[in-house]
Amino acid sequence: MATETIRWNLVVSAETDKSLRQHLAENGGRKGDLSKFVEEAVQKRIFEMTVQGIKEQNSSKSEEQINELVEASLAWARQR
Repeated sequence: MATETIRWNLVVSAETDKSLRQHLAENGGRKGDLSKFVEEAVQKRIFEMTVQGIKEQNSSKSEEQINELVEASLAWARQR
């Protein structure tokens, strides 16, 4: 199954560009590695931001309340 791709035009500092390209070259960089690096970095950052948002959302709940919500969610998922 082919994945659709979108072309981005990005602006980064010369220092960031040099550092990243040097890192990729030192690790056997091949065609497509720059795109792969950026995609993985963006996915990681989105995940981190999502986790932080959930933590903030649940900061007023006790550990017991969170465990009850997890158990209820698991029970719901198992019925599916």
